[in-house]
Amino acid sequence: MKAFAELTEQEILALAISAEEEDARIYADYADGLKADFPASAQVFTDMAAEENDHRRQLIELHRQKFGEHIPLVRRHDVRGFTRHEPLWIVRPLGLDRVRKHAEAMEFEARRFYERAMGRTTDAGVRKLLGDLAEAERSHISLAQRLGTRHLTPSAQEAEEETRRRMFVLQIVQPGLAGLMDGSVSTLAPLFAAAFATHETWQTFLVGMAAAVGAGISMGFAEALSDDGELTGRGHPLLRGIITGLMTTIGGVGHALPYLIGDFQIATALAIAVVLIELWAIAWIRARYMDTKFLRAAFEVVVGGLIVFAAGILIGSA
Repeated sequence: MKAFAELTEQEILALAISAEEEDARIYADYADGLKADFPASAQVFTDMAAEENDHRRQLIELHRQKFGEHIPLVRRHDVRGFTRHEPLWIVRPLGLDRVRKHAEAMEFEARRFYERAMGRTTDAGVRKLLGDLAEAERSHISLAQRLGTRHLTPSAQEAEEETRRRMFVLQIVQPGLAGLMDGSVSTLAPLFAAAFATHETWQTFLVGMAAAVGAGISMGFAEALSDDGELTGRGHPLLRGIITGLMTTIGGVGHALPYLIGDFQIATALAIAVVLIELWAIAWIRARYMDTKFLRAAFEVVVGGLIVFAAGILIGSA
């Protein structure tokens, strides 16, 4: 994968062409999936697909003028910094709420791409077209928001508040939740393996702290290095890494602290209670911010936690 800063002007235009073509096909698929139940919404996405195709034609014409007929094959997944989107467009039936949110995310990313691309070009014609396309994508975001207001929420929030909420989820909640889940679940096995192998509370506490701190450092670095945030809007990588690392450590430390108590039985009972509270908190956060039903989120988190918990006990008792 290439970094965005390494792309030439020709490669930037080629990437824009492939991105507009992909977005147009996604919107067309949304229109096809919504037309039976939401014909008005389907027409909105049909119009958006037509606009994306028009943008693609403008970009191809500019590329032909500047660089000739051959267009290099450069796609989003060839460049670092783009979000991997869940392929909702192939699912039937389509949920209008999820489609609206995904369309907003797509257009936000497209606008940031064009704004960043303008800073990487020196040709006046290229800069003008990229600026026009950035403005067009900005109007798409408003259109998608109006679509959600019309069909989903009679008391929809103001567009600016909705944007802030999306950015809060993207930049704070998602990395924090990923860290909390990893810290709370992945450290269960070494902690309880040490507990049932030694029946020593202090030794178990040290193992739990080591697992929590190690997991926090590992997750923090992994998150910070995964995406520079320039195109996706996910925020500064250092901030995301710190949030993920801290939440991972907190998730692991929580059920290690009871082993500061000298009595093994009491410490283990408290540790199990803390684990249950942690799993409930994770399920609540997923239900609150990630559009997952609470019972489903609780089931997924609890099952995963119990499997890791059981593995730790079995290994420690062997």
